[in-house]
Amino acid sequence: MSQALSTALSSPSNRHRVQFHDQLTEDGGEQSLLEALTVGLTDSPRWISPKHFYDHRGSELFDRICQQPEYYPTRTEESILEQSVEAIAERVGGDIDLIELGSGASHKIRLLLDALRPHHYVGVDISRDFLLESTRRLADDYPWLAVHALCADFTAPFTLPGLEGDARPVVFFPGSSIGNFTPREAGELLTRVHDQLPPGGGLLIGVDRIKDRDRLEAAYNDAAGVTREFNLNLIHRLRDELGAGVSPEDFEHLAFYNEAASRIEMHLISQRDQSFSLDDQIITLAAGEHIHTENSWKYSREGFEKLAGHAGFTLRDHWCDDAQLFDVHYFERPA
Repeated sequence: MSQALSTALSSPSNRHRVQFHDQLTEDGGEQSLLEALTVGLTDSPRWISPKHFYDHRGSELFDRICQQPEYYPTRTEESILEQSVEAIAERVGGDIDLIELGSGASHKIRLLLDALRPHHYVGVDISRDFLLESTRRLADDYPWLAVHALCADFTAPFTLPGLEGDARPVVFFPGSSIGNFTPREAGELLTRVHDQLPPGGGLLIGVDRIKDRDRLEAAYNDAAGVTREFNLNLIHRLRDELGAGVSPEDFEHLAFYNEAASRIEMHLISQRDQSFSLDDQIITLAAGEHIHTENSWKYSREGFEKLAGHAGFTLRDHWCDDAQLFDVHYFERPA
């Protein structure tokens, strides 16, 4: 049992407050990291899934990215929610349970908890320790709320925990995290969410719009270098968790907008010829060789609504900022 899990379950204020559901075993999580990175790093071209950014350090770095002046998605989505939260609450209605994919103790979820007053909150995240810390803070700050922490990889099939009562579930998926999936994968994820919801269940989702190259590239190349450190955290994980003989100093961050594909791409670039072992594999990188670490697809409003429609959802409402940088959609599984 991890130290954070032990602390969370033994803390007097949380012992009976956060119900923890683990769909990733400790050993299974480590094994899947090794297997996943080995598969990607022995492929051509080389790649690592962006879900592996999010160990505890990576989750903290992403929170710092969201505070950078160049990174408009977080503050824009927060502004939309602040200005529209009463309309969202009216549209969503009462007597609900709120499930957040990619959980956190952010301002966004707190706006919704205050306005929607759900019976249960379920935070879903792959980073066990970060998940427990964030849900514990929410449990402390919302003593009236039944809080659940579900450690699961929502990029793959997962099961929502059974909750007492017959409240209508509403899934909240903020931050345009849906953009990290290819359009095909995004459609598959939306379909899995749709199929887990009963008729009338809802999906409130933030989506980043297609926009000019300069604004997009600045958001992923912040002057403080936090996104660079976030990308390089994958090398830290290779070295510290898997024992690979690599150094973050031997890689550099690259992020650019691929206009033809409507996506930001992030890569790590090897700064020298190097080799390292990963389990029983020898990984050899040439100077200048890329490891593709993330895509972030951008959508038109109509394009995303069409994608969600193919997954079975019906659009119920939509909110946007004045500059039309970002969309918040509310869909339901029709009766």
